[in-house]
Amino acid sequence: MPGKRVSFDAATWSALDLLARDRTMDFQALADEAFRDLLQKYGRPTELQAALRRSAKAGAKRAATTSASAGRRTAAAKRKRARRA
Repeated sequence: MPGKRVSFDAATWSALDLLARDRTMDFQALADEAFRDLLQKYGRPTELQAALRRSAKAGAKRAATTSASAGRRTAAAKRKRARRA
């Protein structure tokens, strides 16, 4: 997994270090939890399977909307032709 550098001021780092010690976690575990919570807050999937499910549902919904609107257009065209005749 690629690494990224993050910098904190001394007070924040001390607070995070103390929290990690109190919970017997390392910094990476704290960061994982924090970013997972942030993604959840904004409704973003945190796992690949969840992202794929969400994408498939959106595609199915889009396809259903497109076919339904095409059906309405076809019905409207038939009514219009019937009025002309």
